Order: sequence, then structure tokens, then C-alpha cells
Amino acid sequence: MAFSGPQVKLTGLKASADLSAKQFYFVKVSGAKTVTVCAAVTDVPVGVLQNTPESGETAEIVAIGQTKVSGDAAITAGNIIGSSADGQAQAVTVGTETTVYIAGQALDTTTAAGGLVSAVINCAAPARAA
Repeated sequence: MAFSGPQVKLTGLKASADLSAKQFYFVKVSGAKTVTVCAAVTDVPVGVLQNTPESGETAEIVAIGQTKVSGDAAITAGNIIGSSADGQAQAVTVGTETTVYIAGQALDTTTAAGGLVSAVINCAAPARAA
């Protein structure tokens, strides 16, 4: 079962689109004080969305800490993760997938797309998986 723990959350940000179906997805800055879901593996994630805001509503985002993330496919405990093209977490192979930003590491396992996995996230200054 996925779990959360201590977190550093960002404040003052609003959803720039309807994110009501994107809880536990990676989000990126989309404009001044706004966020939207990551839409490419090359997007720089600012954190993981914790709530279900509609456009213009406050977005609760974990930038650093333990959180649940939605997996794009199976993820195994210990996998380095980044954003997939739809904002869900994907396992990243360091040195191979060099255009993907590392956003954290899985702490447990999910076996299916859309499954929740626990992860430690650090989106304060993500680096590419070079």
C-alpha cells in the first residue's frame, strides 16, 4: 500500500487547467504562480500534485519528501523515477534516458499503470538522467 511521510510543500500556486483527475501526477510551472501536469518526458517537474484542483484553484504540491505518485507502468522499489509524457511516474535508466529529469526514487512497488507507488521526491533542483 502506498504511503506518504514528511513533506515540503509549495505555496501560492494555482492550477492553470482542470487538474481534478491528476492527483499524484508530476506538475510543472506553466506561468506566473500557475502549474499544469507534465506533458513530456523533457518537462522539468516542480513536484507532485496532492489535491484535485480545477482551473484557478489552489494546487497543493509536494516538492520534497515522501508522497504517493501515480505510475505510468510497473515500478519497482529502488527505481529512479521521472515524469512520463502524461505526468505519471516512470522508471528512468540513468545514462540512457538522458533527456528525462530525475524526480525521485520509488520506495515500494506497483505492478500496473495507474497504480500508486510510494516515493521520495526531490524536485527542488532536478537533474537530467545523464
